[in-house]
Amino acid sequence: MRKFDTKVQYLKYKVLREVAREAWNDTLLDNVLDIPTKIVPGNTPTMRCCVYKERAILSERVKMAMGGDKNNPNVIEVIETACDECPMGGYEVTNSCRGCLAHRCEDVCKRGAISFDHNHVAHIDKSKCVNCGACAKVCPFAAIVDRKRPCQNACKIKAISMNENKAAKINNDKCIACGACVYQCPFGAITDKSFIIDVIDILKNSDNNKKYKVFAVVAPAISSQFTYAKLGQVISGLKELGFYTVIEAALGADMVANAESKELAEKGFLTSSCCPAFVDYIHKTFPDLVPFISHNLSPMATISKYIKEHEAPCKIVFIGPCTAKKAEVLKDGVKPYVDSCMTFEELQALFDSRDMDITTLSEDVLDNASYFGRIFARCGGLADAVKEGLKENGIENFELIPISCDGIEACRVALLKKSKNVLNANFVEGMACIGGCIGGAGCLTHGEKNKAEVDKYGMEAHEKTISDAISVLK
Repeated sequence: MRKFDTKVQYLKYKVLREVAREAWNDTLLDNVLDIPTKIVPGNTPTMRCCVYKERAILSERVKMAMGGDKNNPNVIEVIETACDECPMGGYEVTNSCRGCLAHRCEDVCKRGAISFDHNHVAHIDKSKCVNCGACAKVCPFAAIVDRKRPCQNACKIKAISMNENKAAKINNDKCIACGACVYQCPFGAITDKSFIIDVIDILKNSDNNKKYKVFAVVAPAISSQFTYAKLGQVISGLKELGFYTVIEAALGADMVANAESKELAEKGFLTSSCCPAFVDYIHKTFPDLVPFISHNLSPMATISKYIKEHEAPCKIVFIGPCTAKKAEVLKDGVKPYVDSCMTFEELQALFDSRDMDITTLSEDVLDNASYFGRIFARCGGLADAVKEGLKENGIENFELIPISCDGIEACRVALLKKSKNVLNANFVEGMACIGGCIGGAGCLTHGEKNKAEVDKYGMEAHEKTISDAISVLK
């Protein structure tokens, strides 16, 4: 029964599970130092050359599972001791070099960094090379490659560099907490802070929902996760953990689509506000475009605000695929509505920390939102929902020209065009992750099949229109 895409995710899960187990039992502080030994018993290392280094790294993972560095405002951090195996040489000549006579690489290099040995094989002088890549472009054998680290390749906003110890370093002024580096790091050296202990405290202190009700607000991407069980069993599992009930963030998406369509028609141009990484990217890279960001809160915050206003006293925990949501819930404009946040990875750890087999549970029902609210989980869904919102609100004199940006690189292109007034669109749907929320770093699984699962989940919605879904809120 495979629950995760990678073994790195599985390792992270094991640490989270053990931390959660101790937290439930109020023994975490007493046993925290024993967790690495539980995961790697005996004297034989399983992942590193040395069992002592392996446990030292696990100790750092335990700290991240307990909330990480409180002095670092970023929810993404580097475990420096785990980051020591990736090449960082820049452009290098591989053994594909055939020692050809053309020497195009030499001719194109303006720094004189290319030389040849007695076999005419090219070599790059690192003291002269500026990593422009011109030589790689002209090599007919593609023999020159750029040896960037996976985290650097994953980070499309260039927020990652190397420190004096050759470990990854994150520039918090650029980082948007999208988590692309977290998912792509093959050693798990970059990871997101966990609030799993906070979630457990909220559940335990609710006194079985007598002191306050604890609501789980789940992202629509949940429909493509936990593939080994049925969605209704996941919902039952959440209630077994102690949540009062489970609400779809997709209902908040319906509310946002309804309001955002009106705002768009009134203002004439908008960028979406649903993806916190995309919003953060605009603030940090295109500050002149900040006035165009929709004034609506994200679907998570929108539905949470409604719940707080109508179900007090209560606590709300958001559960989704997104590391950037962890940063969003810390913002002043969202903090009053969402008490904590965790990913699907962490939810799996929470289930197993209680030794729950959700496949044995009966199926509960999750039916708050419309088709349009549910498809927010994949790229293009928001634009489709705004189009429906315009239609349902009777706004017929406004022509919607959307552009759905699949990943932060596509977002950059669209925003750059808008900054130069050459963008042929009046609504920018920005999704920092490839595929949308279904590509989030906190997903259990990633892949094209997840889009089909989201669309299927949308079609199963009892409410077929946005108006029908939000009518129960009036």
